[in-house]
Amino acid sequence: MRRLPTSAVSMLLILGLSGCNSSGVLDPSALGKKPDPTPASQGDMSSRIPSEFGTETTAVRPPASNTPLQASTPTATAPASAPQQTAVASRTRLQIAPIVGATVEAAAPLSEQLQTEARQRGITLAGSTDQSATHVLKGYFSVITEGKETTVIYVWDVYDPGGNRLHRINGQEKAPAVNGAEGWAGVAPATMQAIANKTIDQFSSWLGGRTG
Repeated sequence: MRRLPTSAVSMLLILGLSGCNSSGVLDPSALGKKPDPTPASQGDMSSRIPSEFGTETTAVRPPASNTPLQASTPTATAPASAPQQTAVASRTRLQIAPIVGATVEAAAPLSEQLQTEARQRGITLAGSTDQSATHVLKGYFSVITEGKETTVIYVWDVYDPGGNRLHRINGQEKAPAVNGAEGWAGVAPATMQAIANKTIDQFSSWLGGRTG
């Protein structure tokens, strides 16, 4: 087999390369596309975000070495201070509507303790015919006897003078039945007084959150 001279092989290689360039296959301009002078690197995730999400990606640069990092602190509403709560309570005139569901004997210690606890919190009580009341408190009660225990279930609705309900307080108080009696006869005065304390406490806390 005859071998071509070295000069002939070199000439064939040069002709082959020039033929490829002239064919346009390896030239991007032949396909109607221009080469991207700054192609995205493999680590650039912004080019992979679908456009339909409408996400705008901004490159994040690390801070300079002399710039301290500061952790972001979530914005939180500060609780009302004691002076603010006292100011709100002093502007409150609370009217207590007749109790629904409880007997007169059971409601008496409840009403007395409501008045005592309200005054201690700086809340002024308004009479049933007082038109200057800022809030009206309506209570609904029921009692369940189970064995030797009674459970008083209560719901309080807080209304504005226009009759719009603003807030609801509910709960239950369980205690041993008095002398083994059933129903309201087995509810001790201390049980109703405990409900009064919890009611005013929750009402005051709610007022404190409405400082605006």
